[in-house]
Amino acid sequence: MMKILRDEDLNDSGLMAVAIDALEGAFFARVDNRLVSPPRHHVSFPGQGDLVFTVGGVLGDKPLAGFRVYETFGGADQIVAVWSADEARLKGICVGERLGSLRTGAIGGIAIRHLSAPDARSVGIIGSGAQARTQLAAAAAVRKLNLVRVYSRSEENRVAFAEEMQRTLGLAVEPAGSARDAVRDADIVISATTSRTPVIHAADLKPGVHINTVGPKTRDGHELGLDIADAAAVIATDSPEQTRAYASPFFLAGSGHEHRMTDLAEIIAGRASGRRSPEDMTLFCSVGLAGTEVVVASAVLDVVSASA
Repeated sequence: MMKILRDEDLNDSGLMAVAIDALEGAFFARVDNRLVSPPRHHVSFPGQGDLVFTVGGVLGDKPLAGFRVYETFGGADQIVAVWSADEARLKGICVGERLGSLRTGAIGGIAIRHLSAPDARSVGIIGSGAQARTQLAAAAAVRKLNLVRVYSRSEENRVAFAEEMQRTLGLAVEPAGSARDAVRDADIVISATTSRTPVIHAADLKPGVHINTVGPKTRDGHELGLDIADAAAVIATDSPEQTRAYASPFFLAGSGHEHRMTDLAEIIAGRASGRRSPEDMTLFCSVGLAGTEVVVASAVLDVVSASA
């Protein structure tokens, strides 16, 4: 029976581990050319905004097909629909914003698992919104963290974030007075801010750090200094195709580093080099690999159905 899940159905903290496991399989499917993941498609409604579609799925013994659609009209709602392709059956629909945040967080967690130092214990995070929460939850799912420092422009928001995430994750989370204070000693840096000007530079970071960015970054708006790309031994992304498909050029375009970006799937599968030295700085640029929302939604639908 087809299920409809809403944000309130996806509050189980255990779903992050489910999403990470599902996406690990999706990245292996990508290497084997079994992940269908074309760049996203925008349909414009002049004067209002766009509907943005990502379509995709997985081929193989249990093929999945589906899509996600979200709007830029000013709201936050989105829909993910999943079909069991071999059975020609609509498995279910997820409505709201939680599934997208869960998927994006899980991709960040996989990047941390494969690119950060195995003994990474501390996180510096810039931003205190929904993406910051799921990115940190994913980091905690793949590394044994003991300290997190968070900075955002609103002192009230960063204090509230620290209190909530300390309670949720059971580890020390401290508000920081500046972006530099948040990241300077961190083993892992998560940039989950919408700032359009650099707030972090290479000089703020220690050797061996891994950095995650979240969402599209363009030459006209990005929160990382390009000197971080200069210093990074490895630059990876979940979708090189998507970095080339934006209407505005990706933030590394023309910097000399755009051709250095490695597909994260190739690193996961051992076909490309990741971190080679404890001193290596690594950078992951998450742009949203199409098809992965469908994979996560399918796994979540299975878990929720089994527990119903």
